[in-house]
Amino acid sequence: MTLLSEHRHFRPADDRFADVPAPTADLFADILAVCPRAKTMAHSAAAARLAQLIDAGAWTDAALALLALELPRWQVRRLAYDEGEWYCALSDHREMPDWLDASVETHHADMALAVLSAVLQARLEGLTSDRPEVAMGPGAPSTSYEPICCENFA
Repeated sequence: MTLLSEHRHFRPADDRFADVPAPTADLFADILAVCPRAKTMAHSAAAARLAQLIDAGAWTDAALALLALELPRWQVRRLAYDEGEWYCALSDHREMPDWLDASVETHHADMALAVLSAVLQARLEGLTSDRPEVAMGPGAPSTSYEPICCENFA
């Protein structure tokens, strides 16, 4: 049984990685297995970069690359260290005030695991929006559209 399948439904989100002292390549493999976007983009340049970071053991950079790959609209709102814990907050609208934003906040003694926990919490809670990643303009007018002048010049 993988780490994520053990903890996905039985532990609070902030406690998901409490018993994991440091990230490993196996942990990233488990996480990538439950990330649908990472699966579909397995042969992209971003996925290749993520694999290189994992192979190099650059855990924090790999966690941030996973965030960019899996949740492209989300950004790090806050990453702070206080009393032996790293606190990570992710936001879909970073420019909004804290009290208006539905951000995801997690903490862990390891910075990479704090970021990974936030990514998974956003993914598992379904906080990602269904909006397209590219702004959509108005659609083309229908073929029956014909402009008319409705002013009364009399």
